[in-house]
Amino acid sequence: MDNVQVSTIGFTKSSAEDFFDRLQKAGVKTIVDVRLHNTSQLAGFAKANDLAFFLKKIGGIDYVHQPLFAPTEAIMKAYKTDKGDWKTFSRDFLDLMAERKVEQHVKPEALQGACLLCAEDKPHRCHRTLVCEYLNDRWGGRLRVEHL
Repeated sequence: MDNVQVSTIGFTKSSAEDFFDRLQKAGVKTIVDVRLHNTSQLAGFAKANDLAFFLKKIGGIDYVHQPLFAPTEAIMKAYKTDKGDWKTFSRDFLDLMAERKVEQHVKPEALQGACLLCAEDKPHRCHRTLVCEYLNDRWGGRLRVEHL
């Protein structure tokens, strides 16, 4: 079984130019949007329909929204709004992915050349990193992850 190259990216604290440049330089083929709500106003270029247009026009990059890889409203609220801790958020989200059996809904090959997108600018406290770790655990370490 071959390794699968996947990357992750956040769009906050990033200009559109920097964001799209990073994707192009990394050779991203598909953005997999892992936000629960993909109509964010945090960056104008990151709203679902606009983002899909810009990705295709600027870099020939496909766009897919994958809410299966997103936390629930309740998990997000407990962490963000109620100022919960990362350890609890991580546990709850990993349990949710296990309950959803996300690894059975997506084949590793489908993520080849993909980039998981979320709002968080840094990957170390973002659920996109947990998605990669979870899938890597279930898929025997096949993912080679680069955080852009």
